[in-house]
Amino acid sequence: MTEEAKSENPKSMEFTLAFSLTALVLYVPANLYPFMTIELYGNRNSSTIWSGIVSLTESGSWAVALVVFLASLIIPLLKLLALFYLAFTAKSGRHHGFKLKLYQVVEAIGRWSMLDIFLLAVLVSIVKLAPWAHVEPEFGSLMFLLVVIFTMLASAYFDPDLIVKEDKNEN
Repeated sequence: MTEEAKSENPKSMEFTLAFSLTALVLYVPANLYPFMTIELYGNRNSSTIWSGIVSLTESGSWAVALVVFLASLIIPLLKLLALFYLAFTAKSGRHHGFKLKLYQVVEAIGRWSMLDIFLLAVLVSIVKLAPWAHVEPEFGSLMFLLVVIFTMLASAYFDPDLIVKEDKNEN
């Protein structure tokens, strides 16, 4: 690692780890607590992300359920695991090419991080037009929003210049 890279962002990995750990801790309540409550014709129904996925599959909306499953459960967790891996192994000098590709993937999927929150906002807006229905974001949606924010911060603070190139003498 060059002295220039060290001086650019010396605490990059520490911030990445701190933000990633915070996001991982918040990931649990984001998935355990209700994400939203829908009141339709006087019937109130609160649902977590998982119960929403189950409801979508039971109603035959497999494609939407798959998108929600991937965007809400799988991709955020994989992104966090990738950020932990990158932060812990950036200076090791091994698998340089893999780590750079992984970082590029993390950055590419980061653009889709707010998909769930955006969909909730759209749903709330649409339902506000109907006088017989009411949608409320719940604690789980706030926790999920914080997961997204802290994951984005972890990704933003990771300095890819800290990934050390492989030493040709090692093997």
